[in-house]
Amino acid sequence: MGFYTATEISASGLSAERLAMDVIANNIANANTTRTPQGGAFKRQLVVFAQKPGATESSSDPFDPFKPEKAQVEGVQVLGIVQDQSPDRLVFDPGNPDADARGYVHYPNVQIVKEMVDMMAASRAYQANVAAITENRNMNNAAMQLLKS
Repeated sequence: MGFYTATEISASGLSAERLAMDVIANNIANANTTRTPQGGAFKRQLVVFAQKPGATESSSDPFDPFKPEKAQVEGVQVLGIVQDQSPDRLVFDPGNPDADARGYVHYPNVQIVKEMVDMMAASRAYQANVAAITENRNMNNAAMQLLKS
């Protein structure tokens, strides 16, 4: 474990949460987009996170069943951005040029309240990572001061 490992882990979280907030903002901006270049209504997008695997620690005794190998986590990574496959929101508006044959307009599957809750959660996670970086820096500075004296 290196001197800056905790900072690197938190930095990966900052990057991932920033992308999540960008995707959420895009969802909110397109909440009423009924026609996209791909055709049809805009589809809500979701960010898929995963643990960034690190080195594996093994116990001193390979036959000890109570000390299994532990994989170290090196942060978070974004696997990709996927479309939410939930159905579109249908609104009866036969006069709308985007209405289908039955008179329904297909609006995006974006719920503003849900997006705002997701935005708040991403923002809080971002703030937590900033706080972790700040505390790690303070601890490193304190360690350096101890080493100087």
